[in-house]
Amino acid sequence: MILCYDSIISEGGMSLSIKETTSIKLDKEAKERAKVIFKELGITMGDAFNMFLSQVNLHKGIPFEIKIPNDTTKQLIKEARLGKNVEDFSFDEINK
Repeated sequence: MILCYDSIISEGGMSLSIKETTSIKLDKEAKERAKVIFKELGITMGDAFNMFLSQVNLHKGIPFEIKIPNDTTKQLIKEARLGKNVEDFSFDEINK
């Protein structure tokens, strides 16, 4: 359960926050990793989602770049998932 906030400006110029409960499906592992980061930042999952929604509204879209892979990239992803053209190597080899 995520609490999201909608801001409303009243006639007196005061900003009021109205809570709305929203249910969303998330990748469990990604959520748990993010919770650790949010805790270090001193914010809640709800705070993070409200920041994301504010940025979506500010930018009038997703606040980071999303690209559709080209045909070459799609083919390479497909091959990698099938284990084709994939080499095994150790971390020691990477760090040389």
